[in-house]
Amino acid sequence: MNAPSSPLPEKHFLPRLALTPGEPAGIGPELVGVLAESDLAADLIVVGDPELIERAAATRGIRLRLRPDDGRRIESREPGSLRFVSVPLRAAVQFGHLNVANAKPVLESLARAADGCVSGAFDAVVTAPVHKGVINDAGIPFSGHTEFFAQRVKADVVMLLATPTLRVALATTHLPLAKVPAAITQVGIERTLRILHADLRDKFGIATPRIIVLGLNPHAGEGGHLGREEIEVISPVLEKLRSEGMHLIGPLPADTAFVPEHLAQGDAVLAMYHDQGLPPLKAQGFGEAVNITLGLPYIRTSVDHGTALDLAGHGKADPASLFTAARMAMELAGRRRPA
Repeated sequence: MNAPSSPLPEKHFLPRLALTPGEPAGIGPELVGVLAESDLAADLIVVGDPELIERAAATRGIRLRLRPDDGRRIESREPGSLRFVSVPLRAAVQFGHLNVANAKPVLESLARAADGCVSGAFDAVVTAPVHKGVINDAGIPFSGHTEFFAQRVKADVVMLLATPTLRVALATTHLPLAKVPAAITQVGIERTLRILHADLRDKFGIATPRIIVLGLNPHAGEGGHLGREEIEVISPVLEKLRSEGMHLIGPLPADTAFVPEHLAQGDAVLAMYHDQGLPPLKAQGFGEAVNITLGLPYIRTSVDHGTALDLAGHGKADPASLFTAARMAMELAGRRRPA
């Protein structure tokens, strides 16, 4: 009788990360090259102009081995290897100098990466910084990655920035400060809290999320003497969602919510506007923060910095945030992929 055959070892494929290099004249293309040179255990596919990536990497003495992406999953990747989905630029790039001619290819790279995530071709997208101004100067309305990806799949989304010890979500994103109060509505706060709560549970694996909610006004309105948004808008939503079982703390004054004893009570903070929540987070962990778009049907992470045009082409940009964003994408994607 023949001995029973041993089962074949199970294959473990690398997560497929789509990398968008962002503004061609900024530091994004260079940072993609640094990431590719590392031993990161991910299949890295840049969605952009491969010649630009090769040239930008060369500013740091990095010689990449680029080849077109064939869509196949792989079990290992050699440092320095990088696959690409070609999105050619329309004009030659001079590092540090913006060119409106390249605005459309920048957005095309985002669209192709997003569509690839929806189709399952990629497990996540990791984005380098874009320059909003030059895209708008090209006549294309654009307020940011978060809004672009949301519109692409017609989803309600939430911007979350995370460091190893702090998560801050935003009720409003890229709005002039004068427009923020009108944008704080019961419908909007409820929608944001539901998305935040669901993704803390489903993407981050927190069984019972605890969310600290900030007020809009100084001292959280001081009982209505410094504004009534806390009384008329925020608190009624918190009461409704608490009755459904959500663990919500607040509304708390923003100037004291970030002290350690308050932060220890929550898994995330919901700030009412961009510059209310992000300065404390970036002061604590700039370079270690990751921008995550919640509410999408796929994983999207990004760096916590801008295009740094003054550093582009000099081979000196710090890659720490892109590495952190890639590792976070791998971690979150790993929870979604079948075992």
